[in-house]
Amino acid sequence: MAKARNKRSLTIARHRTSVSLEEPFWDALTGIAREQGKSIAGLVGEIDRNRTDRDGGTSLSAALRLYVLEHMKSRQAKGSP
Repeated sequence: MAKARNKRSLTIARHRTSVSLEEPFWDALTGIAREQGKSIAGLVGEIDRNRTDRDGGTSLSAALRLYVLEHMKSRQAKGSP
């Protein structure tokens, strides 16, 4: 059974937007932002800009999930927990 998605509102690039993600993805984004010394909105804004530059067809929610996946794969490859 799929976990419920949680919708959060944030301001990125000076506009309000809402993003629906499952709680484990929000938790992971919070941890990544903390590691990088950024706010959630700041990290999401960076991911949004990169997504727009590369592939405007990918939804922001999908781009966030892919970012978390790539981050976790990168940590695993480096042997980090």
